[in-house]
Amino acid sequence: MKNIVLIGFMGVGKGSIAREVLKHSDYIAIDTDDLIESMSNKKIKNIFKHEGEAYFRKLEKNISLWLENSVQNTLVSTGGGFYKVENLKKIGTIVFLDSPFDDIIKRIKKHPNSASKLKKRPLLNDLKKAKELYKLRRPEYLALADVVIDVTNKSAQECSKELLKKVNKNA
Repeated sequence: MKNIVLIGFMGVGKGSIAREVLKHSDYIAIDTDDLIESMSNKKIKNIFKHEGEAYFRKLEKNISLWLENSVQNTLVSTGGGFYKVENLKKIGTIVFLDSPFDDIIKRIKKHPNSASKLKKRPLLNDLKKAKELYKLRRPEYLALADVVIDVTNKSAQECSKELLKKVNKNA
């Protein structure tokens, strides 16, 4: 088993789907945003606020190098911009979780903890800018993906089963 790296836009469900995959596989899971918060002892929103996005991207690069060299048999959930690290393909099989922007926002707003979910994602403060970012990133996600899972109107369980089937087929 090699690593599976989940990429996709903020709020698409990478964490929820990762938790479901764990129930049906022997993978362990880590989240790059959680690793960054732990490493820096700061919340991501505070890193963006006080150090800026460039500093945050430097932290992502450090995490990506650690993942490439030290992690195996792991499901890696990534932040929305993590896909830009240079060594992404060396970390594992890239799985793009795809959904239209408006469906992602609806999904977040339906969540019982939606205010916290939106607050946690500084780049979603301005939905117009976020939509432009989505339009920019989506083709880049598609170009990098080894596997694409359309998560629209699917449960995390449905997505996890499809993901494991497609990843095992590609192995």
